[in-house]
Amino acid sequence: MIYYFFQFRSLTYAQRGERALKRAGISAYIVRAPQKIAKSGCSYAVKVSQHNLWSAQSLLKEKGISFLKLYRLESTGEYQEVTL
Repeated sequence: MIYYFFQFRSLTYAQRGERALKRAGISAYIVRAPQKIAKSGCSYAVKVSQHNLWSAQSLLKEKGISFLKLYRLESTGEYQEVTL
């Protein structure tokens, strides 16, 4: 399974994102952003599956919940930034 990580600037924003997604029936989980993508100190991310990516992105945009960046976890264990 391929997973995507919406990186947020704070835990509060990540919680807002996760809550909105879960209310819409989208499986989402807050995780501490892996160090490879949290280049400027600690940050948090919301993890979603590939199956839910576009629904999640649309919902976050619709609700005005902004995220910093979006990353895809590759099968190699590397994180690749995704441009929307």
